[in-house]
Amino acid sequence: MITIGNCSGFYGDRFSAMRDMLEGGRLDVLTGDYLAELTMLILGKDALKDPTTGYAKTFLRQVADSLDLALQRDVKIVSNAGGLNPAGLAKAIEALGTSAKVAYVDGDDLRGRLDSHPDALTANAYLGAFGIAHALDSGADIVVTGRVTDASVVVGPAIAHHGWKRDSYDELAGAVVAGHVIECGTQATGGNFSGFMTMSPQARARPLGFPVAEIAVDGSSIITKQDETGGTVTVDTVTAQLLYEIQGPLYLGPDVTTDLTSIRLEEVGIDRVAITGVTGTPPPATLKVAVNSLGGYRNSVEFVLTGPDIDAKATWLRDQLDAELPIGPDYTWSTYRIPAPDSPTEEGAACILRLSARAADADAVGRALTAPAIELALATYPGFHVTAPPGRPSPFGIYKPAYVRRDRAPETVHLPDGSTYEVPAPLAYAEASPQRPQTFASPAFGVPVGSLRSVPLGDLVYARSGDKGGDANLGLWVPQGRPDAAVEWLLRTVDQGWVRQLLPEAEELTIDITRLPHLRGVNIVIHDLLGEGVAASTRFDPQAKGLGEWARSRFVDIPEGLL
Repeated sequence: MITIGNCSGFYGDRFSAMRDMLEGGRLDVLTGDYLAELTMLILGKDALKDPTTGYAKTFLRQVADSLDLALQRDVKIVSNAGGLNPAGLAKAIEALGTSAKVAYVDGDDLRGRLDSHPDALTANAYLGAFGIAHALDSGADIVVTGRVTDASVVVGPAIAHHGWKRDSYDELAGAVVAGHVIECGTQATGGNFSGFMTMSPQARARPLGFPVAEIAVDGSSIITKQDETGGTVTVDTVTAQLLYEIQGPLYLGPDVTTDLTSIRLEEVGIDRVAITGVTGTPPPATLKVAVNSLGGYRNSVEFVLTGPDIDAKATWLRDQLDAELPIGPDYTWSTYRIPAPDSPTEEGAACILRLSARAADADAVGRALTAPAIELALATYPGFHVTAPPGRPSPFGIYKPAYVRRDRAPETVHLPDGSTYEVPAPLAYAEASPQRPQTFASPAFGVPVGSLRSVPLGDLVYARSGDKGGDANLGLWVPQGRPDAAVEWLLRTVDQGWVRQLLPEAEELTIDITRLPHLRGVNIVIHDLLGEGVAASTRFDPQAKGLGEWARSRFVDIPEGLL
């Protein structure tokens, strides 16, 4: 067994977590995930200003604080914090003057090499875990990478420890699932968890502990956390993370295709959840590439509407501005914060009407947008005011996925002794279109027949949501302790029409639904809900983080016997 901890789920996560994890208990490897689609855009802008940057600077500061302790405790550190410049990060770590042996993995950076996106700000293929494994096998104390898959920082150490081969598909798939669970840090221990009210006051009072995966030679694992830390690890917190940002029954990776319908979860102790039964098949022949391009500039103005006649006030303002705004930019109006009736506070009686604009030219969404809006201050609806003074336009990026042959992105390991190693290609590949149509057999729990009650969906299910480029992911599941018959109701009820009624914003969008009976839930992908990705989206919740909780607040008809 190998014990692998996580200390970061995003660029900006808790700074003290690296040292906390090293001091908190026995680990073989400590990993950190610092990259997301939006992060790559941020690092791309950094690199434009200074080509020697392009990596997660926070990670370097954490290593400067904690690397000596890691060496003392014989804990390896593996992270994708190298971003666009893993070589630069490795050099900066070596400059700290420790005795650590530093290796890095690159080959993912395809800037200027994609015919379909010649001017991309960033273009990074998602590499796998065998380069990380080779670096560890070669004696590296710390391995930094460019864009590998989030789970690869966990899978790589497991490969090195257990000696798995390219065709150890079930074992690799099991490690991918463990890596997917812990790569987002405290989301596996109660963070962003619909069932947070079931956590004890003590668990919520302390900072949530970061997760740990104990991975066995057969690829099975136990998800846990260190003692004396906050949060909790249950089947439901693990399920929440498993349903986060997936897109179908098959989880495609550079090393293995993981069958998500094969996952089995079991609570085997306090804060200990076993993951077993995971199966895998060969990976796809192509690599996914995350492409970020500069899309132009955007700006917005938020108007406050208060008291009676909200709709009429909004219509009058829009009519006035529509006549004055220049033609050319892409304008979006959105309303949020519905006023409370008979509110005892002014803020409760108000809502926000937001005007957003995007254009290729900054001037088109600068004073050309804000001046007409502010000039109406004394000439429009009663109670006019805005949430903040007019701001300057800011650049935004556009995310698009692409796919390339494996030989376009050779996975290369740079070892501490100065030598390099190119990772061999997989032994076999999946079919060209490996996502198979899903069949569904009823679990035969039996749904009680009786009257229906209109209640918030959250009275029966938990949810977790997030972004995958321009698509939104929504996982819904029936938590432990609630009737098994409710699982059948959910699996049979959720279809495209039901989702469109539940979430009217998705009414005209393409929707994919994956049923996952063993996880007691469904995964829903709403295509293009987020437009051209988080950096370009003008949606109120551009990363769809609150989408699940909105869904849980919506009233649906549920058989009384399930409640």
